[in-house]
Amino acid sequence: MSGPTERPVPEDSAPEQSASAIAKAAPPVESTLDRAAPFDTPQAEEVRDSAFGVERHGMFGVAGSGDTTGFGGLVHEPWVPAAAERPYGGGATDQDGRGYFDDVVDRLDTALPAFDRAVWKVVVDRGEMTLHVRREHLLELAATLRNDPGLRFELCSSLSGVDYYDPTDDAASRLHVAYHLTSMTYRRRIRLEVSVSVQDPHVPSVTGLYPTADWQERETWDMFGIIFDGHPSLTRILMPDDWDGFPQRKDYPLGGIPVQYKGATIPPPDQRRVYQ
Repeated sequence: MSGPTERPVPEDSAPEQSASAIAKAAPPVESTLDRAAPFDTPQAEEVRDSAFGVERHGMFGVAGSGDTTGFGGLVHEPWVPAAAERPYGGGATDQDGRGYFDDVVDRLDTALPAFDRAVWKVVVDRGEMTLHVRREHLLELAATLRNDPGLRFELCSSLSGVDYYDPTDDAASRLHVAYHLTSMTYRRRIRLEVSVSVQDPHVPSVTGLYPTADWQERETWDMFGIIFDGHPSLTRILMPDDWDGFPQRKDYPLGGIPVQYKGATIPPPDQRRVYQ
């Protein structure tokens, strides 16, 4: 399947910036990214996969307070997305089953010398391709995706966090950041995913490459406590500045938080109605 036709870049488009230029322009912050990465070991994939291959019971994973939701009988079996095999497909495919997912990976492999070190797994599921990326290579890979004339993923349309909480493994890389990138030039979409642990929740900010990520990184920090190193103003955006904790982490307490209106309170889970 032939590659896409390269299109001229408008004169008023954003200037091309390398990952090194973005890193140098970022304000200095205290970071753990320069430490020896605990996820670059032969056991790295097992550590990552274990974080979201956990059997869960109930709707919200709450235990010890009775079934306050009515969904206590649900059982979510452990599931880990398997690495995809060629051809990846994506969009219109040729007679060999190759689609634009294959074109993107091939072009990225050619344009990024560190591709094999940067991407540790490619997943194709439900019509989407996800590149699982090591965080120390995120900026370099994202810059290549944006700047390469055969890729041109100019827009970060969404950035969000996920917590694959495993109560039996505190060291697991349970916190994930998912990036949805769009190529308006070639009308393509892909996902990137980076995983970190609660003990070291640092990910480099992509705001220098994708300004749209600014408030989305703030929201992900606010809800999940993932620290985006190099962000120009990483402050809370939904919760008060002095709020304690990160509400969308799976181990965040449900209820029991005083409400400052008319003396009302939200009762803790063990004092709510229990469904039998």
